[in-house]
Amino acid sequence: MASSADSARHPEWQYLDLMRRIWEQGDERVDRTGVGTRSVFGTQLRFDLAEGRMPLLTTKRVFWKTATREFLWFLTGDTNIRTLCAQGVQIWTDWPLDKYRKASGEGISREAFSDRIVADAAFAAEWGDLGPVYGKQWVDWPVFEPAGEGLFRQRAAGVNQVAQVVESLRTNPGSRRHIVEGWNVAELDRMALPPCHKTYQFHVSGNRLNGLLYQRSCDVALGLPFNLWGGALFLRMLAQQCDLEPGELVWMGGDTHLYLNHADLVEAQLSREPHGDPRLAIVRRPDSIFDYRIEDFEVTGYAPQGQLSAPVAV
Repeated sequence: MASSADSARHPEWQYLDLMRRIWEQGDERVDRTGVGTRSVFGTQLRFDLAEGRMPLLTTKRVFWKTATREFLWFLTGDTNIRTLCAQGVQIWTDWPLDKYRKASGEGISREAFSDRIVADAAFAAEWGDLGPVYGKQWVDWPVFEPAGEGLFRQRAAGVNQVAQVVESLRTNPGSRRHIVEGWNVAELDRMALPPCHKTYQFHVSGNRLNGLLYQRSCDVALGLPFNLWGGALFLRMLAQQCDLEPGELVWMGGDTHLYLNHADLVEAQLSREPHGDPRLAIVRRPDSIFDYRIEDFEVTGYAPQGQLSAPVAV
């Protein structure tokens, strides 16, 4: 295996060191999916985002456009996979597909299910909704008001946490309340999957915007590469909207794990050495953080090593 005693100390070594630690020293556990994991608890990675740098892994190909499309979808507050499927993004398809297969007994393929979601609005409405996941909580956290006689009614518009953070960064940069939270306890049982990357907090130091992402549960092989990109992307977009320079992304993990059936991927990735210096340019500044398009993002300096695949545990 490659050694992390590399004199240049590429920032990706942090990720590889964490992967190695989990694989060699992690506690082997039975998990919700039944697949089994090796797990450690309480982890941290730090990445400098100055001058366009991004935590985009080079020891395997990370489909950053797919991750970006997912993040932009979160910002719409949509909870149905139809929009994602129409863009060829299948990150969330496995959960409603599993539900449909169990309910119908039909052994439909993921591709056929996704195509039907896109083609049939009624089918998508019935089978494509994920419940009030990420984006719903970020931009439309439900609020209930007294309706008299001990009853409550839901307010038409919920709390837009993202818009509030943009406003607070602009008007009160020294606040300790620049937070976007996804863990709505009252609605967890309605979600296809409770939020893993659950809490974002931002901090202004001079003219630099720093961000912290806390993740309660982290699939290091498949999920973390996307989560690092998403957290850094969020910080970069906020910095642009608030006339700040990108600072540091701090990632913190609770249950940080590798699935036992990811052995081939893990061994292959740990045999590789990181290289290169991926950079992200945001080529347009829209009027709002909610108006970015995939065409607004350009990555340079990214020459990843070959793709590594492994099954998703649903």
